[in-house]
Amino acid sequence: EVQLVESGGGSVQPGGSLRLSCVGSGFVFSSDSMSWVRQAPGEDVEWIARINPSGEYTYYADSVKGRFTISRDNTKNTLYLQLDALKTEDTAMYHCSKTGEPSVAVLVKGIRGPGTQVTVSS
Repeated sequence: EVQLVESGGGSVQPGGSLRLSCVGSGFVFSSDSMSWVRQAPGEDVEWIARINPSGEYTYYADSVKGRFTISRDNTKNTLYLQLDALKTEDTAMYHCSKTGEPSVAVLVKGIRGPGTQVTVSS
Protein backbone atom coordinates (compact mmCIF):
# COMPACT_ATOMS: atom_id res chain seq x y z
CA GLU A 1 0.00 0.00 0.00
CA VAL A 2 1.34 3.39 -1.02
CA GLN A 3 1.66 5.77 1.93
CA LEU A 4 2.85 9.36 2.08
CA VAL A 5 3.14 11.20 5.39
CA GLU A 6 3.98 14.88 5.59
CA SER A 7 5.36 16.76 8.59
CA GLY A 8 7.06 20.02 9.49
CA GLY A 9 4.23 22.49 9.16
CA GLY A 10 3.46 25.14 11.75
CA SER A 11 2.80 28.80 12.40
CA VAL A 12 5.36 31.38 11.36
CA GLN A 13 5.56 35.14 10.87
CA PRO A 14 5.90 36.69 7.41
CA GLY A 15 9.47 36.40 6.21
CA GLY A 16 10.03 33.23 8.21
CA SER A 17 11.03 29.76 7.10
CA LEU A 18 9.86 26.17 7.47
CA ARG A 19 11.07 22.82 6.16
CA LEU A 20 8.45 20.27 5.21
CA SER A 21 9.16 16.55 4.92
CA CYS A 22 7.26 13.73 3.24
CA VAL A 23 8.13 10.11 3.91
CA GLY A 24 7.01 7.59 1.31
CA SER A 25 6.48 3.84 1.71
CA GLY A 26 4.89 0.99 -0.20
CA PHE A 27 6.55 1.85 -3.51
CA VAL A 28 10.02 2.29 -4.99
CA PHE A 29 10.51 5.90 -3.92
CA SER A 30 13.67 6.42 -5.97
CA SER A 31 11.84 5.56 -9.22
CA ASP A 32 9.14 8.21 -9.04
CA SER A 33 9.03 11.90 -9.75
CA MET A 34 7.33 13.71 -6.89
CA SER A 35 5.44 16.94 -6.40
CA TRP A 36 4.22 19.29 -3.73
CA VAL A 37 0.78 20.86 -3.95
CA ARG A 38 -1.10 23.12 -1.55
CA GLN A 39 -4.69 24.10 -0.85
CA ALA A 40 -5.80 27.20 0.95
CA PRO A 41 -9.28 27.32 2.54
CA GLY A 42 -11.91 27.85 -0.12
CA GLU A 43 -9.37 27.67 -2.91
CA ASP A 44 -8.46 25.11 -5.57
CA VAL A 45 -5.46 22.83 -5.20
CA GLU A 46 -2.33 24.52 -6.53
CA TRP A 47 0.70 22.66 -7.84
CA ILE A 48 3.87 24.32 -6.59
CA ALA A 49 6.93 22.15 -7.27
CA ARG A 50 8.16 18.90 -8.77
CA ILE A 51 11.39 16.91 -8.83
CA ASN A 52 12.61 14.05 -11.00
CA PRO A 53 13.59 10.66 -9.50
CA SER A 54 17.29 11.45 -9.14
CA GLY A 55 16.68 14.95 -7.78
CA GLU A 56 18.67 16.51 -10.61
CA TYR A 57 15.79 18.47 -12.12
CA THR A 58 13.33 20.70 -10.31
CA TYR A 59 10.49 22.94 -11.46
CA TYR A 60 8.42 25.53 -9.63
CA ALA A 61 5.23 27.50 -9.96
CA ASP A 62 5.82 31.21 -10.47
CA SER A 63 4.12 31.91 -7.14
CA VAL A 64 6.93 30.19 -5.19
CA LYS A 65 9.93 30.38 -7.52
CA GLY A 66 12.98 31.78 -5.77
CA ARG A 67 11.46 31.25 -2.29
CA PHE A 68 10.78 27.50 -2.06
CA THR A 69 13.20 24.64 -2.74
CA ILE A 70 12.20 21.04 -3.41
CA SER A 71 14.70 18.24 -2.76
CA ARG A 72 14.80 14.56 -1.93
CA ASP A 73 16.89 11.95 -0.14
CA ASN A 74 16.25 8.60 -1.80
CA THR A 75 18.26 6.79 0.88
CA LYS A 76 15.61 7.92 3.38
CA ASN A 77 12.57 7.74 1.08
CA THR A 78 11.99 11.37 1.94
CA LEU A 79 10.89 14.41 -0.06
CA TYR A 80 11.51 17.91 1.27
CA LEU A 81 10.20 21.41 0.68
CA GLN A 82 12.17 24.32 2.10
CA LEU A 83 9.93 27.36 2.48
CA ASP A 84 11.72 30.71 2.82
CA ALA A 85 10.53 34.32 2.74
CA LEU A 86 7.04 33.15 3.62
CA LYS A 87 4.06 35.38 2.88
CA THR A 88 0.57 35.39 4.35
CA GLU A 89 -0.73 34.08 1.04
CA ASP A 90 1.37 30.93 1.50
CA THR A 91 -1.02 29.84 4.25
CA ALA A 92 -2.40 26.46 3.17
CA MET A 93 -2.40 22.72 3.71
CA TYR A 94 0.65 21.31 1.95
CA HIS A 95 0.60 17.83 0.43
CA CYS A 96 3.21 15.70 -1.30
CA SER A 97 2.08 13.74 -4.33
CA LYS A 98 3.43 10.61 -6.02
CA THR A 99 3.69 12.11 -9.48
CA GLY A 100 5.70 14.66 -11.40
CA GLU A 101 2.77 15.71 -13.56
CA PRO A 102 1.24 18.94 -12.22
CA SER A 103 -2.26 18.24 -13.56
CA VAL A 104 -2.30 14.76 -12.02
CA ALA A 105 -0.95 16.04 -8.71
CA VAL A 106 -3.76 18.59 -8.60
CA LEU A 107 -6.61 16.32 -9.69
CA VAL A 108 -5.83 12.94 -8.10
CA LYS A 109 -6.35 13.06 -4.36
CA GLY A 110 -5.56 9.36 -3.89
CA ILE A 111 -1.83 9.80 -4.55
CA ARG A 112 -1.32 12.56 -1.97
CA GLY A 113 -0.57 12.40 1.70
CA PRO A 114 -2.94 13.85 4.32
CA GLY A 115 -0.95 17.08 4.45
CA THR A 116 0.71 19.42 6.92
CA GLN A 117 -0.68 22.86 7.74
CA VAL A 118 1.38 26.01 7.18
CA THR A 119 0.05 29.24 8.66
CA VAL A 120 1.78 32.55 8.00
CA SER A 121 0.54 35.48 10.07
CA SER A 122 1.82 38.36 12.13
